[in-house]
Amino acid sequence: MKDVAKLAGVSIATVSNVLSGNKYVSPELREKVLESIDRLQYRPSKIARSLKIKKSFLVGLMVPDITNPYFAEIARGVESVALEHDYQMFLCNSDGEKSREEAPFA
Repeated sequence: MKDVAKLAGVSIATVSNVLSGNKYVSPELREKVLESIDRLQYRPSKIARSLKIKKSFLVGLMVPDITNPYFAEIARGVESVALEHDYQMFLCNSDGEKSREEAPFA
């Protein structure tokens, strides 16, 4: 974002406001920022964003046996819905062990 701000001649906050769309930015400044983003091929970091807003956009799915076609089909469905809502899914296999299924993630 620093490089985008420098190239556009604006503050980092202005770049952030253009990207988030939460605050008003004049059309002229918005255009400068968007041109700089395009020129630098800037892509915001999803990890940095998740730290800032305290939301990971991750959903986990634990199944007893990932080799079982039944659970594979469920996993595909969960992933499809997650992606529709801009979430990523991670898949865990418990091997049917209750202790692994009940273990806290923290």
